[in-house]
Amino acid sequence: MKRPRVVIAGAGFGGLTCARALRYVPVDVLLIDRNNYHLFTPLLYQVASALLDPGEIARPVRQLIRPLRNADFRQAFITGLNLDARQLLTDHGPIGYDYLVLASGAQSDYFGNESLAERTLGLKDLDEGLAVRNQILSQFEASRWVDEAEERRALLTFVVVGGGPTGVEMAGAASELIRLVLRKDYRDLDINEARVVLIEAAPYVLGAFVPSLRQAALRSLQRKGIEVMLGAKVEAVAASGVKLAGGQEINTRTVIWTAGVKASALAQAAGVPLARQSRIKVEPSLQVREHPEVFAIGDVAGASDGGGSLPMLIPVAMQEGRYVAKSIRDTLADRAPRPFRYKDPGIMATIGRNSAVAQLGRVHLSGFPGWVFWLVVHLVNVISFRSRLIVLVNWAWEYIFYDRPIRLIVRAGP
Repeated sequence: MKRPRVVIAGAGFGGLTCARALRYVPVDVLLIDRNNYHLFTPLLYQVASALLDPGEIARPVRQLIRPLRNADFRQAFITGLNLDARQLLTDHGPIGYDYLVLASGAQSDYFGNESLAERTLGLKDLDEGLAVRNQILSQFEASRWVDEAEERRALLTFVVVGGGPTGVEMAGAASELIRLVLRKDYRDLDINEARVVLIEAAPYVLGAFVPSLRQAALRSLQRKGIEVMLGAKVEAVAASGVKLAGGQEINTRTVIWTAGVKASALAQAAGVPLARQSRIKVEPSLQVREHPEVFAIGDVAGASDGGGSLPMLIPVAMQEGRYVAKSIRDTLADRAPRPFRYKDPGIMATIGRNSAVAQLGRVHLSGFPGWVFWLVVHLVNVISFRSRLIVLVNWAWEYIFYDRPIRLIVRAGP
């Protein structure tokens, strides 16, 4: 008898967790992703800031699923769905399924502003992290050929838009890269000409945190020399810089966009009802309405906890992945799945050396204790044991010697 086929669209945290949880279920699992690697996205900003190499936060999907005897992987671009025919559409042709798990993640949201999409750098995938690193280092190299002070300052001004965890972490890392490392490489550099500017439309950074931790993060950012602009909205980005809604302009050649995020394009291509941030509306069982054989998890799913939508966080995706695997197992045994319930493990963000904030229920940590907790949690969750060792060595090296070893401008050719 042919075993049911479970197709998982996306090899991120949700998809990979679901595949692993199906290890002993009598199904055949097929993972589909446009990349052949799984990315540890929480440390992507450290690739962008020249601290970690891409291979330290990414691993081939085939290597990760090697222990799963009922799982396989195919690299393909997912173009849409044919729900009636139970087919996932790809650039290599349609793939049939008995159960489908949509776990394709999220993408940057530019809110329909073409200038933002064309002239800013995102920070959602590995190629974007490398592009940010190349841009920062290239601007410093270019500045050494410029005699005009105003143009040189524009080259050395780095704007991060978005005061959430990604924006705060990127701004902190960029500031430390400049003030602790690059100032030694560029001995004729006037460090006062280099600026890191963090722009946030809300009147505070880290909106998901309690006010005391927001304030702690803001103070830490300012101590690191970062110019924080609160209540400021980016209206447009041109070749000459950033234009804010009030008319103010910032001369810069580098704008890193972390202010908006929405579900991947697959959500819209699915042809099903969508919720906020273009996420797929799902039942409490995470099943797509009128299609019980299709599940949506992670950033692509508009799941609710009774109030608002669940946040686009890794713990949500992983818990949903395990839940869907159990639901498929229960369905095969003629048991009805129970509604999904999210257990919040807390949230955290680092602002750089010796400074982070962590909100763990009633426990709130900031400064050095928060930073140590952040380090431990992220090190434990790095993809493989080998990566943990390398990441730990690089962190220790940077902490002791104020050095970042991956200061390479590398551009892939055709």
